[in-house]
Amino acid sequence: MNLFQALVNCSSLQKLGLSWNQFRGTILDDISSLKKLQRLDLSNNKLSGILPITLGNLTLLNELYLARNKLQGTIPSSIENCQNLLLLDLSQNNLSGIIPKQLFAISMLSIGLYLAQNIFVGSLPSEVGNFIHLKELDLFENKLSGKIPSSLASCTSLEYLYVQGNLFQGEIPTSLSSLKGIQVMDLSRNNFSSQIPNFLEKLALKNLNLSFNDFQGEVPTKGVFANASAISLIGNSRLCGGISELKLPRCLTKEEKKIKWPFALKAVISMACVILVIIIVSFFLFYWCKNKRNDNSSESSLKQSFLRVSYQMLLKATDGFSLANLIGVGSYGSVYKGILGEDRSIFAIKVLNIERHGASRSFISECEALKNIRHRNLVKIITSCSSVDFRGNDFRALVYEFMPNGSLENWLHMDLETNIMQVEIQNLTILQRTNIAIDVACALDYLHHHCPMPIVHCDIKPSNILFDCDMTAHVGDFGLAKFLLRPTDSKESTSIGIRGTIGYTPPEYGLGSEVSIKGDVYSYGILLLEMITGKRPTNSVFEGGLNLHNYASMALPDGVMDVVDPKLLNNVDEVLGNHNGSLANKMKECLIFMIKVGVACSMELPQERWDISKAISELHLVRDIILGART
Repeated sequence: MNLFQALVNCSSLQKLGLSWNQFRGTILDDISSLKKLQRLDLSNNKLSGILPITLGNLTLLNELYLARNKLQGTIPSSIENCQNLLLLDLSQNNLSGIIPKQLFAISMLSIGLYLAQNIFVGSLPSEVGNFIHLKELDLFENKLSGKIPSSLASCTSLEYLYVQGNLFQGEIPTSLSSLKGIQVMDLSRNNFSSQIPNFLEKLALKNLNLSFNDFQGEVPTKGVFANASAISLIGNSRLCGGISELKLPRCLTKEEKKIKWPFALKAVISMACVILVIIIVSFFLFYWCKNKRNDNSSESSLKQSFLRVSYQMLLKATDGFSLANLIGVGSYGSVYKGILGEDRSIFAIKVLNIERHGASRSFISECEALKNIRHRNLVKIITSCSSVDFRGNDFRALVYEFMPNGSLENWLHMDLETNIMQVEIQNLTILQRTNIAIDVACALDYLHHHCPMPIVHCDIKPSNILFDCDMTAHVGDFGLAKFLLRPTDSKESTSIGIRGTIGYTPPEYGLGSEVSIKGDVYSYGILLLEMITGKRPTNSVFEGGLNLHNYASMALPDGVMDVVDPKLLNNVDEVLGNHNGSLANKMKECLIFMIKVGVACSMELPQERWDISKAISELHLVRDIILGART
């Protein structure tokens, strides 16, 4: 029986709160029978379908919470009949279409209107000015466009305005100067342009975010603009002036702008610049070619040196495959630290356990995948060895570039006493975790979209993410990798069995679906959520239908700090520099962004997952915010 069918006979019900459950299904028309209902909270469930037109029959409703479900379709125009509504929260669903003008006829709305993270399009109706008692308007991350209507100035009780992540454009209306009670205004990630209006410095703003727009000209210096930690202007390359802490270029005076150079002088300067550029380019080309030849000769020498490594050489390099040199154990073999060559360079030597079923195929897959690919975020293979040991048994090994800082698995979950690498394990900061996430995503983007034949890694997990001396992340272990037969296709046509590791393998592989780049994206999403929450996908808390994806998704956005890795929270001060509330908000915004990316990449249905290139773009925004906060 549907939840709402069970409530049909509760006609005297005044308050109903069923949030943070796992209710599914649709909201039936029968809900109109609850005519005395004043507060309805069904947020944080899995309700789907459209909003019924009979919602308009709940005329006594004061508060309606339907956030964080999977509702679709449009807001019914009958909502106009709910004239007693003080709060309406429809955020984080899949609602679409235009925001109906009838919604703005509810003049009693005073606590808040929350429509964030849906797919609403079109302009913000001028009728928004009817909300003269509204304190909070939250429209962020939709696809709203056009100009901010000047009628918004009629919302004189407005304290919080969030419209970030839309397609709004044009100037900030001067009429907004009448919003005397406004405290927080976030207009970031839109297409606003022109100068920043001076009236903003006269408002009672405690936080103002204008980042990633196209504002230009001089930045005001009074009011909120006098506090660098209370404003964000990054991503507006044509701004100048402002207080010194913003480190913006000096604005030119009117006299400097009016200076006109004689035509002859302009011509001479232009010619000189052209000649200088030619000289510089020629100089760099000369040395680049020279260094390229040196690099090629060095690489050729290295290849010649290690072209044919023998079993005896690897046995000696690892001191007889000593446990003291063991640095990792995988599904198909063990990895040792070894010293090779005249310069006694350190390498990682992976010895395959040939008796293990699939090890030989893993060896061939890894050789094929790595022999023709090069990327700064992929572990570099030096050579391979196919020989026999002293007993006449088959011997297979791969020689890799050595990664001195171990794996992401070590850094997330292993303490110093149990760390086989014996590297100094410290807490990874949010900036380090963001850089790692970008590095891994860039490696996958290369494999999926920029190789001659796309490659699916099939085993993205923390133990396969390795760090060099600079903590740059490298993706390794291509033993399960598969080539896609068609560069334009995302599926491999001859997949057999489940590929990957429990917890990171996409659900469709378990149902017999073919290997695809969307499978790698799923594994990446789980990896990112593990980096932020500190919980493995196989953690014992995930049972009874709860998994890491759902655990993180349900925390968005207000519960994010409750699921974040405590070790990550311990270094907030190190990342942000002090306890300023504005910086703490930026920290939380970054964590919300990263969990959102992880959730979007690990959706259950492959077609709903983001492309890895979109994840890279979003993570770059996170890094910019972090770097902006630190400065």
